[in-house]
Amino acid sequence: MAYFNNQKEPVNNVETNVWACINDDCQGWMREDYSFDKEPICPICQSQMEKEVRVLPEMK
Repeated sequence: MAYFNNQKEPVNNVETNVWACINDDCQGWMREDYSFDKEPICPICQSQMEKEVRVLPEMK
């Protein structure tokens, strides 16, 4: 579909399972689908991570 006036195609947001860092000073997170470990460690601060659900743009 063509969009004019620099309008972009709308992006669908979906509920997505993510791993989020439990350290309050760190904002690290990753999509669960892109994690290789069952319980990953935060790549930014090396803290534990916990599962969350966030509304994010759909990845195709």
